[in-house]
Amino acid sequence: MGTRLSDIIVPDVWNDYVLEKTAQTNILLNSGILSSDEALTKVANSAGEFVKMPFFNDLSGSAERGGIGFDGEAMTPAKITSNQDMAVKIFGSKAWDSSDFASLLSGAKPLETIASRVVEFWNREKQASLIASLDGVFAGALKDTHMLDISGNDGDSAIISAGATIDAKQLLGDRAGGLEAMIMHSATYAKLQKDQLIVYETVANQSITIPTYLGYKVLIDDTMPVDDGVYTTYLFSAGAVGYSDIALGDKAIETDRDTLAGVDVLATRMGWIMHPRGVKWNTTTFNPDNDALKDKDNWAKVYEDKNIRMVGFKHKIA
Repeated sequence: MGTRLSDIIVPDVWNDYVLEKTAQTNILLNSGILSSDEALTKVANSAGEFVKMPFFNDLSGSAERGGIGFDGEAMTPAKITSNQDMAVKIFGSKAWDSSDFASLLSGAKPLETIASRVVEFWNREKQASLIASLDGVFAGALKDTHMLDISGNDGDSAIISAGATIDAKQLLGDRAGGLEAMIMHSATYAKLQKDQLIVYETVANQSITIPTYLGYKVLIDDTMPVDDGVYTTYLFSAGAVGYSDIALGDKAIETDRDTLAGVDVLATRMGWIMHPRGVKWNTTTFNPDNDALKDKDNWAKVYEDKNIRMVGFKHKIA
Protein backbone atom coordinates (compact mmCIF):
# COMPACT_ATOMS: atom_id res chain seq x y z
CA MET A 1 0.00 0.00 0.00
CA GLY A 2 1.40 3.42 -0.97
CA THR A 3 1.95 6.48 1.22
CA ARG A 4 -1.26 8.27 2.08
CA LEU A 5 -1.98 11.77 3.29
CA SER A 6 -2.62 10.43 6.80
CA ASP A 7 0.88 8.93 6.78
CA ILE A 8 2.40 12.34 6.07
CA ILE A 9 0.17 14.62 8.11
CA VAL A 10 -0.13 13.99 11.84
CA PRO A 11 -2.86 16.54 12.69
CA ASP A 12 -1.45 18.02 15.90
CA VAL A 13 2.10 18.24 14.52
CA TRP A 14 0.85 19.57 11.20
CA ASN A 15 -1.26 22.25 12.88
CA ASP A 16 1.79 23.57 14.78
CA TYR A 17 3.76 23.48 11.53
CA VAL A 18 1.15 25.45 9.58
CA LEU A 19 0.89 28.08 12.32
CA GLU A 20 4.67 28.40 12.44
CA LYS A 21 4.97 28.75 8.67
CA THR A 22 2.11 31.25 8.63
CA ALA A 23 3.93 33.41 11.15
CA GLN A 24 7.17 33.20 9.18
CA THR A 25 5.71 34.20 5.83
CA ASN A 26 2.87 36.55 6.81
CA ILE A 27 3.96 39.93 5.52
CA LEU A 28 1.61 41.69 7.95
CA LEU A 29 3.28 40.05 10.92
CA ASN A 30 6.73 40.84 9.58
CA SER A 31 5.82 44.48 8.94
CA GLY A 32 5.14 45.10 12.63
CA ILE A 33 1.56 46.30 12.04
CA LEU A 34 0.18 43.36 13.96
CA SER A 35 0.92 42.79 17.62
CA SER A 36 -0.02 40.18 20.13
CA ASP A 37 0.69 39.65 23.79
CA GLU A 38 -0.03 37.12 26.48
CA ALA A 39 -3.14 38.95 27.67
CA LEU A 40 -4.69 39.16 24.19
CA THR A 41 -3.89 35.53 23.44
CA LYS A 42 -5.48 34.48 26.73
CA VAL A 43 -8.77 36.28 26.12
CA ALA A 44 -8.80 35.25 22.46
CA ASN A 45 -8.72 31.61 23.52
CA SER A 46 -11.27 31.99 26.30
CA ALA A 47 -14.98 31.25 25.98
CA GLY A 48 -17.30 33.67 24.23
CA GLU A 49 -17.99 35.14 20.82
CA PHE A 50 -16.25 38.45 21.45
CA VAL A 51 -13.08 39.66 23.14
CA LYS A 52 -13.65 42.49 25.62
CA MET A 53 -10.66 44.68 26.42
CA PRO A 54 -11.32 47.27 29.16
CA PHE A 55 -8.91 50.16 29.53
CA PHE A 56 -8.46 53.34 31.54
CA ASN A 57 -8.70 56.70 29.81
CA ASP A 58 -5.81 59.09 30.20
CA LEU A 59 -5.81 61.59 33.07
CA SER A 60 -7.53 64.84 32.11
CA GLY A 61 -8.02 68.35 33.43
CA SER A 62 -5.50 70.83 34.79
CA ALA A 63 -3.56 71.13 38.02
CA GLU A 64 -5.10 73.21 40.79
CA ARG A 65 -3.30 76.47 41.46
CA GLY A 66 -3.44 79.33 43.89
CA GLY A 67 -1.92 77.46 46.81
CA ILE A 68 -4.52 74.70 46.84
CA GLY A 69 -3.02 71.69 48.54
CA PHE A 70 -0.26 73.77 50.13
CA ASP A 71 -1.82 76.27 52.53
CA GLY A 72 -4.70 74.59 54.29
CA GLU A 73 -7.07 74.51 51.31
CA ALA A 74 -7.77 70.92 50.29
CA MET A 75 -7.43 69.62 46.78
CA THR A 76 -10.51 68.22 45.02
CA PRO A 77 -9.78 64.64 43.96
CA ALA A 78 -10.63 63.80 40.35
CA LYS A 79 -11.64 60.45 38.95
CA ILE A 80 -10.07 58.28 36.33
CA THR A 81 -12.57 57.02 33.78
CA SER A 82 -12.61 53.77 31.85
CA ASN A 83 -13.96 52.41 28.60
CA GLN A 84 -13.95 49.15 26.71
CA ASP A 85 -12.61 48.05 23.35
CA MET A 86 -14.10 44.91 21.84
CA ALA A 87 -12.95 42.58 19.07
CA VAL A 88 -14.88 39.86 17.29
CA LYS A 89 -13.61 36.34 16.75
CA ILE A 90 -13.38 35.15 13.15
CA PHE A 91 -13.50 31.52 12.08
CA GLY A 92 -13.01 29.97 8.66
CA SER A 93 -12.69 26.53 7.15
CA LYS A 94 -11.37 25.10 3.89
CA ALA A 95 -10.81 21.58 2.58
CA TRP A 96 -8.83 20.24 -0.34
CA ASP A 97 -8.60 16.83 -1.96
CA SER A 98 -6.05 15.18 -4.20
CA SER A 99 -6.23 11.95 -6.14
CA ASP A 100 -3.54 9.30 -6.15
CA PHE A 101 -3.36 9.63 -9.91
CA ALA A 102 -2.66 13.38 -9.75
CA SER A 103 0.16 12.85 -7.27
CA LEU A 104 1.64 10.06 -9.34
CA LEU A 105 1.72 12.10 -12.55
CA SER A 106 2.89 15.36 -10.97
CA GLY A 107 5.82 13.80 -9.14
CA ALA A 108 5.45 16.50 -6.47
CA LYS A 109 6.40 16.04 -2.84
CA PRO A 110 3.01 16.07 -1.08
CA LEU A 111 4.20 17.63 2.18
CA GLU A 112 5.95 20.57 0.55
CA THR A 113 3.18 21.19 -1.97
CA ILE A 114 0.37 21.14 0.57
CA ALA A 115 2.36 23.19 3.08
CA SER A 116 3.06 26.05 0.69
CA ARG A 117 -0.52 26.22 -0.52
CA VAL A 118 -2.24 25.97 2.85
CA VAL A 119 -0.05 28.59 4.49
CA GLU A 120 -0.45 31.08 1.66
CA PHE A 121 -4.21 30.50 1.57
CA TRP A 122 -4.67 31.36 5.25
CA ASN A 123 -2.32 34.34 5.00
CA ARG A 124 -4.53 35.73 2.24
CA GLU A 125 -7.67 35.08 4.26
CA LYS A 126 -6.36 36.90 7.32
CA GLN A 127 -5.10 39.83 5.28
CA ALA A 128 -8.47 40.09 3.50
CA SER A 129 -10.25 40.25 6.85
CA LEU A 130 -7.97 43.08 7.95
CA ILE A 131 -8.54 45.09 4.76
CA ALA A 132 -12.31 44.60 5.12
CA SER A 133 -12.14 45.81 8.74
CA LEU A 134 -10.17 48.88 7.71
CA ASP A 135 -12.72 49.67 5.00
CA GLY A 136 -15.46 49.67 7.63
CA VAL A 137 -13.50 51.56 10.27
CA PHE A 138 -12.39 54.36 7.94
CA ALA A 139 -15.79 54.66 6.27
CA GLY A 140 -17.42 55.59 9.56
CA ALA A 141 -15.70 55.78 12.96
CA LEU A 142 -12.45 57.32 11.67
CA LYS A 143 -13.72 59.13 8.60
CA ASP A 144 -13.65 62.63 10.06
CA THR A 145 -10.50 62.35 12.19
CA HIS A 146 -8.09 59.91 10.54
CA MET A 147 -8.80 60.12 6.80
CA LEU A 148 -7.38 62.72 4.39
CA ASP A 149 -9.08 62.95 0.99
CA ILE A 150 -7.11 64.79 -1.71
CA SER A 151 -8.83 63.05 -4.62
CA GLY A 152 -11.07 66.03 -5.37
CA ASN A 153 -8.18 68.49 -5.74
CA ASP A 154 -7.17 69.92 -9.09
CA GLY A 155 -4.45 68.39 -11.25
CA ASP A 156 -1.33 67.03 -9.61
CA SER A 157 -2.53 68.02 -6.14
CA ALA A 158 -4.92 65.05 -6.27
CA ILE A 159 -2.09 62.56 -6.95
CA ILE A 160 -0.17 60.67 -4.26
CA SER A 161 3.08 62.44 -3.40
CA ALA A 162 5.53 62.87 -0.57
CA GLY A 163 3.71 66.04 0.46
CA ALA A 164 0.32 64.33 0.50
CA THR A 165 1.71 61.44 2.55
CA ILE A 166 3.14 63.89 5.07
CA ASP A 167 -0.20 65.70 5.27
CA ALA A 168 -1.93 62.39 5.93
CA LYS A 169 0.46 61.32 8.68
CA GLN A 170 0.07 64.73 10.29
CA LEU A 171 -3.52 63.82 11.16
CA LEU A 172 -1.92 62.21 14.23
CA GLY A 173 -0.07 65.41 15.11
CA ASP A 174 2.76 64.85 17.57
CA ARG A 175 2.05 61.09 17.55
CA ALA A 176 2.71 60.79 13.81
CA GLY A 177 6.35 59.83 14.39
CA GLY A 178 5.23 56.35 15.36
CA LEU A 179 3.84 55.54 11.91
CA GLU A 180 5.94 52.81 10.33
CA ALA A 181 4.10 50.99 7.54
CA MET A 182 1.69 51.51 4.63
CA ILE A 183 -0.81 49.29 2.81
CA MET A 184 -1.54 50.30 -0.76
CA HIS A 185 -2.96 48.99 -4.04
CA SER A 186 -0.46 47.57 -6.52
CA ALA A 187 -1.32 50.39 -8.96
CA THR A 188 -0.29 52.94 -6.33
CA TYR A 189 2.87 50.95 -5.71
CA ALA A 190 3.60 50.89 -9.47
CA LYS A 191 3.16 54.66 -9.63
CA LEU A 192 5.74 55.12 -6.88
CA GLN A 193 8.06 52.64 -8.59
CA LYS A 194 7.87 54.64 -11.83
CA ASP A 195 8.75 57.74 -9.85
CA GLN A 196 11.76 55.80 -8.44
CA LEU A 197 10.60 56.41 -4.88
CA ILE A 198 10.63 52.81 -3.63
CA VAL A 199 13.60 51.58 -1.60
CA TYR A 200 14.00 47.90 -0.67
CA GLU A 201 15.07 46.65 2.75
CA THR A 202 15.76 43.10 3.97
CA VAL A 203 14.08 41.90 7.16
CA ALA A 204 16.75 40.98 9.72
CA ASN A 205 17.59 37.26 9.85
CA GLN A 206 14.97 36.42 7.21
CA SER A 207 14.90 35.99 3.45
CA ILE A 208 12.14 38.57 3.10
CA THR A 209 12.57 41.89 1.32
CA ILE A 210 10.13 44.70 2.10
CA PRO A 211 9.77 47.80 -0.08
CA THR A 212 9.69 51.17 1.66
CA TYR A 213 8.40 54.64 0.76
CA LEU A 214 9.57 57.70 2.69
CA GLY A 215 10.93 55.25 5.24
CA TYR A 216 7.58 53.47 5.67
CA LYS A 217 7.37 49.75 5.00
CA VAL A 218 5.06 49.10 2.05
CA LEU A 219 2.54 46.27 1.84
CA ILE A 220 0.72 45.67 -1.45
CA ASP A 221 -2.83 44.35 -1.67
CA ASP A 222 -5.23 44.63 -4.60
CA THR A 223 -8.25 44.35 -2.32
CA MET A 224 -7.53 47.92 -1.24
CA PRO A 225 -10.44 50.22 -2.15
CA VAL A 226 -10.51 51.71 -5.65
CA ASP A 227 -13.45 53.83 -6.78
CA ASP A 228 -13.43 55.49 -10.20
CA GLY A 229 -9.70 56.17 -10.16
CA VAL A 230 -9.58 57.09 -6.47
CA TYR A 231 -7.27 54.88 -4.40
CA THR A 232 -7.06 54.46 -0.63
CA THR A 233 -3.77 54.04 1.22
CA TYR A 234 -3.35 53.40 4.96
CA LEU A 235 -0.46 54.18 7.31
CA PHE A 236 0.11 52.39 10.63
CA SER A 237 2.18 52.50 13.76
CA ALA A 238 3.68 49.28 15.07
CA GLY A 239 1.07 47.25 16.89
CA ALA A 240 -1.86 49.28 15.58
CA VAL A 241 -3.75 46.04 14.98
CA GLY A 242 -4.20 43.41 17.68
CA TYR A 243 -3.73 39.87 16.41
CA SER A 244 -4.06 36.41 17.86
CA ASP A 245 -4.73 32.95 16.51
CA ILE A 246 -7.45 30.96 18.26
CA ALA A 247 -6.54 27.40 19.17
CA LEU A 248 -8.99 24.88 17.72
CA GLY A 249 -7.36 21.74 19.07
CA ASP A 250 -7.77 18.49 17.17
CA LYS A 251 -10.39 20.03 14.86
CA ALA A 252 -7.96 22.45 13.23
CA ILE A 253 -6.47 19.85 10.89
CA GLU A 254 -8.16 16.63 9.83
CA THR A 255 -7.51 14.09 7.10
CA ASP A 256 -9.79 11.63 5.36
CA ARG A 257 -9.45 8.94 2.72
CA ASP A 258 -11.94 7.80 0.08
CA THR A 259 -10.37 4.42 -0.65
CA LEU A 260 -12.69 3.48 -3.51
CA ALA A 261 -12.05 6.75 -5.33
CA GLY A 262 -8.35 6.93 -4.50
CA VAL A 263 -8.70 10.45 -3.06
CA ASP A 264 -7.15 11.99 0.04
CA VAL A 265 -8.84 14.93 1.78
CA LEU A 266 -7.25 17.59 3.95
CA ALA A 267 -9.67 19.72 6.02
CA THR A 268 -8.43 22.86 7.79
CA ARG A 269 -10.06 25.27 10.21
CA MET A 270 -8.68 28.54 11.50
CA GLY A 271 -9.76 31.05 14.10
CA TRP A 272 -8.23 34.47 14.64
CA ILE A 273 -8.65 38.01 15.87
CA MET A 274 -7.36 40.86 13.74
CA HIS A 275 -8.62 44.02 15.39
CA PRO A 276 -7.83 47.71 14.77
CA ARG A 277 -7.03 48.84 18.30
CA GLY A 278 -9.25 51.56 19.66
CA VAL A 279 -12.24 51.00 17.35
CA LYS A 280 -14.57 48.48 18.89
CA TRP A 281 -16.78 45.92 17.18
CA ASN A 282 -20.12 47.57 17.91
CA THR A 283 -22.69 44.92 17.05
CA THR A 284 -23.80 41.51 18.23
CA THR A 285 -22.98 39.95 14.85
CA PHE A 286 -20.74 36.95 15.49
CA ASN A 287 -18.14 35.47 13.15
CA PRO A 288 -18.66 38.16 10.50
CA ASP A 289 -17.86 37.70 6.85
CA ASN A 290 -15.90 40.40 5.03
CA ASP A 291 -19.07 42.23 3.98
CA ALA A 292 -20.02 42.64 7.63
CA LEU A 293 -16.50 43.81 8.47
CA LYS A 294 -16.81 46.45 5.74
CA ASP A 295 -20.04 47.83 7.21
CA LYS A 296 -19.24 51.19 8.81
CA ASP A 297 -22.15 50.89 11.22
CA ASN A 298 -20.52 47.89 12.91
CA TRP A 299 -17.64 49.95 14.35
CA ALA A 300 -17.37 52.66 17.02
CA LYS A 301 -14.37 54.69 18.19
CA VAL A 302 -13.39 54.22 21.85
CA TYR A 303 -9.78 55.46 22.08
CA GLU A 304 -8.77 59.10 22.04
CA ASP A 305 -7.88 60.15 18.49
CA LYS A 306 -4.12 60.28 18.90
CA ASN A 307 -4.09 56.85 20.53
CA ILE A 308 -5.55 55.25 17.40
CA ARG A 309 -2.32 54.64 15.56
CA MET A 310 -3.37 54.61 11.93
CA VAL A 311 -4.44 57.08 9.26
CA GLY A 312 -5.62 56.85 5.69
CA PHE A 313 -5.83 58.99 2.61
CA LYS A 314 -7.68 58.90 -0.66
CA HIS A 315 -5.79 59.95 -3.77
CA LYS A 316 -5.35 59.47 -7.48
CA ILE A 317 -2.30 58.09 -9.27
CA ALA A 318 -2.63 59.98 -12.55
